[in-house]
Amino acid sequence: MSDERALADTQGRFVQVVKSGRKVNDLEWLSGRILLSNKRLVLASNEGKRQIALAKVSTVKNRKNANQAMTAVSGYFSVQTGSDVFLVAPADADAFEEHLYTALLDGEVVLVKHPAVEGGVVRDTGWEKGRINIESDVVGLGVASGQFVEIELVDVGTVDARDGTVRGDERRVLEVEHTDDEGTSVQTYVSGTSRHVSILESLVRQGELQNATDADLNQTEMEVLMALYSGVSPFEIPEFVGLEVDEVEAVFDRLVEEGILREKRVRRDVRLKARGRNIASDVISDQ
Repeated sequence: MSDERALADTQGRFVQVVKSGRKVNDLEWLSGRILLSNKRLVLASNEGKRQIALAKVSTVKNRKNANQAMTAVSGYFSVQTGSDVFLVAPADADAFEEHLYTALLDGEVVLVKHPAVEGGVVRDTGWEKGRINIESDVVGLGVASGQFVEIELVDVGTVDARDGTVRGDERRVLEVEHTDDEGTSVQTYVSGTSRHVSILESLVRQGELQNATDADLNQTEMEVLMALYSGVSPFEIPEFVGLEVDEVEAVFDRLVEEGILREKRVRRDVRLKARGRNIASDVISDQ
């Protein structure tokens, strides 16, 4: 293949779980060599070689959101091409996945609306062409107007994929909540082919799953969180919630440990992380 470049070459295991649309019974993992280029994924074992053209990959699901219960193998991802599905478990799954998402998405042209929502307010922002840039745990979107949007996976709050009208056509739309450089909650919308949206959704959902909202907070901790969510400065929290400074700092420590806040600098500025924004948003929705 012309302009083909090797991206990764490692050992691992793999198995086909769906063949021609039918689940495969009596699954048996094969050990062998796993190679990735910017064109192909190659699975080679003593029983032969299987080549998967990346252009035909319709979905990828990493081990954090794949449905298959393959507990014998901890680090794997699934790849669907046509009506076939393979599970692939490289020796270093995290590094290999990064190469795979880069090969599938980097440089692809999509439509971007940013910010579609800012601070909970819907903005009258138009769709613009953008180019995807994948770099270690960050999805970058270079927009035609000159803006560059960065979505850190650890900062992703919620993700939603739906069908919507984009420039007069019915298209798949991915909605990603994260924060901008100022710490304001924003939503970025991305639209493109069903394939691009599906693969990008799988990538950003890694962050969403890390930021689940299951946290056991007491009344005081919830009051502090909601105050921060509503825009109260961390330095004004003691007076706002009626607590001593050392009591508020103890709450900050607890919320940082829970992954709900991140510390911007010592003594004492904090910012809500995605998990904290999700908790506060859920509370508001329930009221």
